[in-house]
Parts: sequence; structure tokens; C-alpha cells
Amino acid sequence: MVKNSFISVISQEENRGSVEFQILSLTNRIRKLSSHLELHRKDYLSQRGLRKILGKRQRLLSYLSKKNRMHYKELINQLGIREFKTR
Repeated sequence: MVKNSFISVISQEENRGSVEFQILSLTNRIRKLSSHLELHRKDYLSQRGLRKILGKRQRLLSYLSKKNRMHYKELINQLGIREFKTR
């Protein structure tokens, strides 16, 4: 339930171009595509799209971790995603 309340707080904000909102929207798209791919395993175009979205979210998360480490940790915990390893 924490995820849903956090999602509603971010989605009500006016700043839809913020890094946090972009990460949130990409996470929602990733979850939708993952559930789609569970049913349609041979949908290779969707697999490619999922990989592209994952890469974009990873780049945004690395940017956020460099700019504001505490906010990054908080966002990761609230969205329930794993921490990406930085190079």
C-alpha cells in the first residue's frame, strides 16, 4: 500500500518533468510490460521496448544517485525496486 500512496503523491505534483516522476512513470510501464510478457513470451518487440525502458530508468537512477543520494535511497525503497550497481 505504500507504493500506491507514494505514486498518488508524485502524480499529483505539477512538475511532471522531474526525475522522480519520470522514474515513477517508467516503473509503471515496466510493470505493465512485464505482465504482458508473462502471457506473450515470444513478443520480441515488447522485449526490446522493455530493455530500452530499463536502460532509460537505470540512467535516470544513476543521475539521481549522483545528485541526491538520500532522495535516491528513499525513492528506491518506496518503489520497491533494487539498487542498480554503478560502474
